[in-house]
Amino acid sequence: MDRRSFLTKTAVVGAAASTLAAPAIAQTNPRITWRLASSFPKSLDTIYGAADDLYNFVSEATDGNFVIQPFAAGEIVGALQVHDAVTDGTVEAAHTAGYYFWGKDPTFALGCAVPFSLSSRGMNAFMYEGGGNELYNEFLAQYKIIAFPGGNSGTQMGGWFRREINTVEDLRGLKMRIGGFAGKVLEQLGLVPQQIAGGDIYQALERGTIDAAEWIGPYDDEKLGFVKVAPYYYAPGVWEGGPMWHFYFNTDAYGALPENYKAVLRTACDAANVRMLSKYDYKNPTAIKTLVGQGAQLRWFSKDVMDAMFDAANRTYEEYSATNTHFANMWGAIKDFRSEYYTWAQIADYNYDTYMMIKQNEGAL
Repeated sequence: MDRRSFLTKTAVVGAAASTLAAPAIAQTNPRITWRLASSFPKSLDTIYGAADDLYNFVSEATDGNFVIQPFAAGEIVGALQVHDAVTDGTVEAAHTAGYYFWGKDPTFALGCAVPFSLSSRGMNAFMYEGGGNELYNEFLAQYKIIAFPGGNSGTQMGGWFRREINTVEDLRGLKMRIGGFAGKVLEQLGLVPQQIAGGDIYQALERGTIDAAEWIGPYDDEKLGFVKVAPYYYAPGVWEGGPMWHFYFNTDAYGALPENYKAVLRTACDAANVRMLSKYDYKNPTAIKTLVGQGAQLRWFSKDVMDAMFDAANRTYEEYSATNTHFANMWGAIKDFRSEYYTWAQIADYNYDTYMMIKQNEGAL
């Protein structure tokens, strides 16, 4: 056989092999397009950005064959309707905060944040390693939802106040924009919770319709200008020590995915979860200095005030645990891990961080 004949036959065989292989590749990596409804506006680039991250990570890992197109709150359904949209299959996915739906069942809030729960690191440890996400998904199954962690802000601020809070009595009659579950807890101390959309908070504070408002933390709060109308900026937000956002997926849509796509999706959720917290940890230091420069007066809730909040929270947990099995099981697991976690956290991290903060305050860093 001469060289030219050999090369010609080899090329034909190679082309045939490529043609035969194509259907197998297509079958392994089918074209799938999903829609994701976010509970957040695009202006919250740190939170809404997690949905963009998921889109990019999944698309790049599958050569563009698996696309999860994000839509901001209101573009398909409202911010508080994304849960139902996933359940009924209007969309395949959502990015949201579980505590938005606590009115349906308080167990929703446990996957996100409740007063005096875990920090961001504690939530990650509990969800990934302590069986937390499995417990959450056992609960969510009745709504045809499977969820994976999708971000964390770290401990949030306690909010903006028009006057100082020195005692528990100062909370009595205080009208505060605050999330539903935390609002129910603080009602026990005489606080009057108000449900107000983010875009309406500034005017309500300016007009005196409300006396205080919690939002998120320095980076996001700076955008809304609260410092101009409520100068006292309190910490910590004990009701959101480590709020975890989630990606919700319709169980039928998720179950129909090829196994390699499921693996890509879970890994992309993990990456988006880590990246959101990193963004907040990077952006908040600059933002808090800016806010103080604009006149924000930092304050801290006293131990007496936080003790009263802690006791009120425990009464609420006992109430729900007595009548709600899912809540009792998940809150019980959080409590058990919380004790172990803070035993360890105070040994190394706490002492290291405290020393470094002392050196920072001495101007040595």
